[in-house]
Amino acid sequence: MLNKVSTRAPKTFDKKETKEKLQQILEEITSLQNLLYAEGKHSLLIVIQGMDASGKDGLIKDVFASINPMGIQVHSFKAPTEEELKHDFLWRIHKCTPEKGMITLFNRSHYEDILITRVHGWADDNIASERIKAINEFEGLLQKHNNTHILKFYLHISHEEQKERLNERMVNLEKMWKYNKNDFLESGKWDLYMKYYEEAIEKCNDIPWHIIPSDQNWYKSYLVAELVRDTLKALNMQYPPIKN
Repeated sequence: MLNKVSTRAPKTFDKKETKEKLQQILEEITSLQNLLYAEGKHSLLIVIQGMDASGKDGLIKDVFASINPMGIQVHSFKAPTEEELKHDFLWRIHKCTPEKGMITLFNRSHYEDILITRVHGWADDNIASERIKAINEFEGLLQKHNNTHILKFYLHISHEEQKERLNERMVNLEKMWKYNKNDFLESGKWDLYMKYYEEAIEKCNDIPWHIIPSDQNWYKSYLVAELVRDTLKALNMQYPPIKN
């Protein structure tokens, strides 16, 4: 499935023109986020998944840097702590979901528990099947009972582009801090990751995934910003009146 989706922008997209459109969209997002925060009736959860070097950190910076920091939170889920392992796998996730009025970004998420866990054999298909069901119910709960609107992005990068970016981390001074030799080991498991990503996209699709071509950062940011803007506009929010 994923190998049939291009990782690059269509040739009809002009880079300069698209970047100009992106800036206009970002201005709209800034205004809409202020309205979201003021009204306090909805929240937005943005799930960002992708292979190492797919541009998750850069996306967050490009699209959300201008938002009022009081109205946005970013959570990055690494290996579970000892305390987290004593709870169900969604415990650490649930307490980070957004309250009404907030935008929350997950830089990696609960989906790691059905991806990397199987790549490394820490969980089998039976456990993953149970977790897939729990994830669908969890996302449905957030949506139905807390007015949490969920956007799920898979940053779709080619294996060739990933290798190039990982190699750049060894020579580019500004990116050396990101270097981790384990990233190359994980890259060697590419086909297995693709298998489990495809399953996650197919089976955890009650709230649909957006597959974002990510070989070109300007196009990736444009697509995500457009979807965020459209989602917020569709809420038909209003500023609350003066309280007597």
